Amino acid sequence: MTGTGKLIRLILRRDRVIMPLWVLLFGLLPMIYLAGFDTLFASDSERIAYAEISASSGGFVALYGPLHGTSVGELTVWRGGFVPVMIGLVALLTVIRHTRADEEAGRTELIRATVVGRRAPLAAALLATAGAGAVIALLVAGSLIGSGQPAEGSVALGAVFALSTWIFAGVGAITAQLTEGGRGARLLGVLVLGVAYVLRLGGDVSEVGDGRVGWLSWLSPIGWAHRVFPYGANDWWPAALTLIVTVVTVVVAGYLQSRRDLAAGLIASRLGPATAPARLRSPFALAWRLHRGLLLGWTGGFAALGVIFGGVGTSVTEMAEKSGSIGDMVERLGGTGDVADGYFASIAGMCGLIAACYAIQAALRLRDEEQTGHAELVLTTAVSRYAWSGGHLFFALFGPAVALFAAGVTAGLAYGDPGPVLGAMLVQLPAVWVLAGLATLTTGVLPRYAAAAWGAMAVCYLILLVGATLQWSQWVLDLSPFTHVPHLPGVAFRVVPEMVLILIAAALAGVGLMTLRRRDLPV
Repeated sequence: MTGTGKLIRLILRRDRVIMPLWVLLFGLLPMIYLAGFDTLFASDSERIAYAEISASSGGFVALYGPLHGTSVGELTVWRGGFVPVMIGLVALLTVIRHTRADEEAGRTELIRATVVGRRAPLAAALLATAGAGAVIALLVAGSLIGSGQPAEGSVALGAVFALSTWIFAGVGAITAQLTEGGRGARLLGVLVLGVAYVLRLGGDVSEVGDGRVGWLSWLSPIGWAHRVFPYGANDWWPAALTLIVTVVTVVVAGYLQSRRDLAAGLIASRLGPATAPARLRSPFALAWRLHRGLLLGWTGGFAALGVIFGGVGTSVTEMAEKSGSIGDMVERLGGTGDVADGYFASIAGMCGLIAACYAIQAALRLRDEEQTGHAELVLTTAVSRYAWSGGHLFFALFGPAVALFAAGVTAGLAYGDPGPVLGAMLVQLPAVWVLAGLATLTTGVLPRYAAAAWGAMAVCYLILLVGATLQWSQWVLDLSPFTHVPHLPGVAFRVVPEMVLILIAAALAGVGLMTLRRRDLPV
């Protein structure tokens, strides 16, 4: 463990931009939800009606989790039911970035050549991520107590967020020992997170009905987080279970690390054929081979989200009929007077932002290929840099289009009117492409800081989520490209904003590719 403290400082320095962004975002999000609920309901009866409909709606339970109460605090916890999933994703990716990805890039070997213990890099990654989770907990508890909420419930919610960070950091530590590359470790980690979410979803939705498979939720760490019920039962047993499993994952990760060589994985990579088949003998074909798993995974996930969002549409309409304040909220978020149109406009914006995560991830594959040395090998052949980078950029633009199309079709079919919903999803593409272009630009101009593109996504997420609700200044809202997207359905489609966003995206990507063509490779 020698050198762990210095490695923690190194991690904090490397993540000095990204880590504070997601810590502040997740730490202050419950307070933002609370402020929205405080201004939403004109009376206690409206709030109770909203809670009762939400608790009995399979679509809302699938999206946010179970709701066992009607207080403002319990509604805030329920509305943030998807936050543990996002926290878990960031936590496992952070641990993998500072363990397996560093091994793959050769950094760990250089660090281990100094006076650093064998387990120090893993310990540093886990402690730094755990510390970020603890800061999130303090922000959540402090902000909610300061807003007048009960202390025990506020501390319980903060503990839920911290434990969600810790347990999936442990998951990331295990997957980092299994594969030889960071890409494989991330794929396994996200798969575990997805299975946990599906188990939670199946168990909670079952409890709304006959409850036959409600036990599935107890197989999921996300299900445990939802069963603490802050501001209600404040049940600490699921939290204790999460803590115990977290310790187990850390111990298992440490044991697995001792059983493998540096830069090797416990799951051996299969050797490929000596020569590539004809269908892979081009830069574009290679890009397809590298991106196809990502494309299929994101498309399947968006199709599933579409089914959930479409199923919730009917419940939103029913809520608006019972509460005029809810209708006003949906109208404000969606920018239209029709409740269903407003709901799908806001959902389309959220799906567009999620698709931007896919676009950024695909665009940053350029930097990943450069760091691992794969790009250098490809470019030693008769392949130009434009052909190599253009193949990856194509999937950064084409992949989100396919994913949003899948979400629009499934959401429209679940709701019963595919056309308007599909249009609302597809108009998000120019804004998605702007962020993909920004990721390409940072890769070309500032390759060492290419990951800063995720910071732009976090800013857009914050603006989309709470900007209109908290009535921020228009110039702040205009910083996000998603602000300029027509809020379909329910309003007229405008060509000019879409074309301007496309031109901006093209300019960003073009400058990024030209800079990438001229600079040294690798950096």
